[in-house]
Amino acid sequence: MKKIVVLGLGKVGTLVAVLLSKRFKVTGIDLNRPHYDGEMPFKVKKGDVADTSFLTKEFEKTDAVVSALPFFLNKKVAEIAHKTGIHYFDLTEDVDTTNFIRNLSKTSKGVMAPQCGLAPGFIGIVGANMANKFTKLRDIELRVGALPRFPNGQLAYSFTWSPAGVINEYINDAEAIDNGQRKMIPSLTGFEYINIEGQEFEAFTTSGGLGTMCETYEGRVDTLNYKTIRYPGHGKLMRFLMYELVLKEDKKELERILSNAKPPVKEDVVYVYAVVEGWKDEQLLRDEYFNAFYPKEIGWRTWRAISWTTAASIAAVVEMVADKTLPNKGFIKQEDIDVDAFYKTDNGGLMKA
Repeated sequence: MKKIVVLGLGKVGTLVAVLLSKRFKVTGIDLNRPHYDGEMPFKVKKGDVADTSFLTKEFEKTDAVVSALPFFLNKKVAEIAHKTGIHYFDLTEDVDTTNFIRNLSKTSKGVMAPQCGLAPGFIGIVGANMANKFTKLRDIELRVGALPRFPNGQLAYSFTWSPAGVINEYINDAEAIDNGQRKMIPSLTGFEYINIEGQEFEAFTTSGGLGTMCETYEGRVDTLNYKTIRYPGHGKLMRFLMYELVLKEDKKELERILSNAKPPVKEDVVYVYAVVEGWKDEQLLRDEYFNAFYPKEIGWRTWRAISWTTAASIAAVVEMVADKTLPNKGFIKQEDIDVDAFYKTDNGGLMKA
């Protein structure tokens, strides 16, 4: 793998292209210029990702595509990647999109690797590698929160990544294993409180964070779930907006309201927390992982925590495919990725505690 196309030069896509350009020949494509100012270390090309003919011609000249586009654009991109026989990577949390891509992977000539961000993505890699150390499993509980470090207002939030993606995972049902049964659970339910170093948070169920893990661990665990970490009160207000004001029926208007009310902040934090319980030989034990990620200076600027952790996660998976430490064909599950091999990549090393 030598040439890579990155689609979508927003907050995350721009950094994905920056990170990959250290090793690969990268072309970044978007209708707009890159989100951040500065001289880019990769080729920037203006193009419409909705133009099938344009994308087909670009994909015929490259070895892989990384989509940093909104989830609802990824089916078409994956279809063209499949048709041209190149590797495909994305950040989607959307279950329907993932299922579509997985079906394509049955006849793909290259890798089809969706869900390569934080959740799904890195959290699944961490959780699965913790689970591999147990003789018998009982619970796997995974939590991620991308938050403003200094929240204000009752919503206590800032849209440092796609508002459309946030709304999508708040509305769609989430898959989980509960009492040993694989099932669908409404998002914005299952509220719990978490204390991280003296700071109170809430966590609640959201869609897509587990990726394919329910399928992988069905019949092996009593409990497997994913919840999003927020400051207390956030979930209740989102339920009010979506269900009492019925804004779930008008996602575009809800996106407009939230984007206007809670624009991105520079000082953010990403919390990643995983718990695995089970038996190691005959002893019942509980293992925990926790890390807090903050803005980091990479290249010519400081990047938000949500941007660089997401970008580093997908870039690391691309490196592993290039290095042949992952398969070079078919569907890749995040939970099948070895965390030590992930950390040994240039970009995965940024995530190491």
